[in-house]
Amino acid sequence: MAEKKGSMIFKVTVGFVLGIAFGFFVGPYLTADNTGSKFGEAIVTYVIPALDMIGKIFLKLLRMLIVPLVLSSLVVGAASLGDLKSVGRIGAKTVFWYLFTTAVAIAIGLALSHYVVPGSGLSIAGVTAEAREGKPLMDVFLDIFPENPFGDIGSGNMLKIIVFALFLGVSATLAGEKAKPFVDFANGFAETMYGMTEIVLKFAPYGVFALIAKTAAEYGIDILMPFAKVIGCVYLGCVIHALVVYGGIITLFARRSPFWFFRGALESSLTAFVTRSSSGTLPVTIENARVNLGIPTNIASFVLPLGATINMDGTALYQGVCAIFVAQAFGIELTMAQYGTVILTATLASIGTAGVPGAGLIMLTLVLTAVGLPIEGAGLVAGIDVVLDMARTSLNVTGDNAVACVVTASEGGFERTDY
Repeated sequence: MAEKKGSMIFKVTVGFVLGIAFGFFVGPYLTADNTGSKFGEAIVTYVIPALDMIGKIFLKLLRMLIVPLVLSSLVVGAASLGDLKSVGRIGAKTVFWYLFTTAVAIAIGLALSHYVVPGSGLSIAGVTAEAREGKPLMDVFLDIFPENPFGDIGSGNMLKIIVFALFLGVSATLAGEKAKPFVDFANGFAETMYGMTEIVLKFAPYGVFALIAKTAAEYGIDILMPFAKVIGCVYLGCVIHALVVYGGIITLFARRSPFWFFRGALESSLTAFVTRSSSGTLPVTIENARVNLGIPTNIASFVLPLGATINMDGTALYQGVCAIFVAQAFGIELTMAQYGTVILTATLASIGTAGVPGAGLIMLTLVLTAVGLPIEGAGLVAGIDVVLDMARTSLNVTGDNAVACVVTASEGGFERTDY
């Protein structure tokens, strides 16, 4: 198993590095000056569309897994926890760690922005952005409860699917022996989905290569330079949060080595980086947690789907950085009360942020509104949001793994001891 794990991580890493190199190489041929050459025409006509197709196939395969995997694994996870006290205890720990790490992430983003000053000297002439009003917190809370679970399964509404699956699993536990055939079916279904996940992951190195190559080709280095400060601030914040916060809680509460953790979570972190979707990466995250980190299936099936929906540390950090970035670009001084409002609003907003590409930009408008900053400021980061989205999504998924490790350690330990 260790050889297989190491081999897959190596292949995904190689695909990632080669994708960046290839993207930067072909990127210049996408400009108007170079598309006239035969090589440039071939790049535009064949190579980029081929990369786009391969990347989309990989994303579709991942999305194919999400609903059945989450539904079956959560039912089994909730049923195997044994009783309502176990469900409540593990749920409380999970939500606490998710909200705690999110609040710390925002604070890191605000502190970095204060010292780096990413918005200084930036011209805002002609910037426009469409305001998109976020849902009130009460509506976000009400929206987690399903009215038509089969309709929610069809539409892929993850929060409602999670709640329905938890109810199914707990109810199966309460039903006792009579529900055993149903639990056995759900367990067999979940194992089948784990097997399907392994099949899809064999395609991961090629999907990762295609996705990152296309992104690097279209968003080469030159277009990013005017926003180097804000990009650097977000990426530096993500690295600090991962090393200090996740590394710290892994050492102190999970009693494991941070090196062991980051190596075990590497594959899912890289997949999240290129797919820009914590929900889309969920099959990889669950497989990594079980195989690489030794997290028991019942905890992985409970904690990780919940994290893909409500744990948005990277998104929250990004919102903190970008809120200060917008304030600085518009020459607006924020008070301490407004800093506190950013932390509170971004923490609560992260709960309702969908785990899909670009959702963080929509939620940024909510944070800007809460502190009285111009909504048009969202337009400043819209052009580089793809690049920022990769870092924040990778941090989101890494955080899911970290919390799953901490909860596992508090509930009796890991299934593997080779670390």
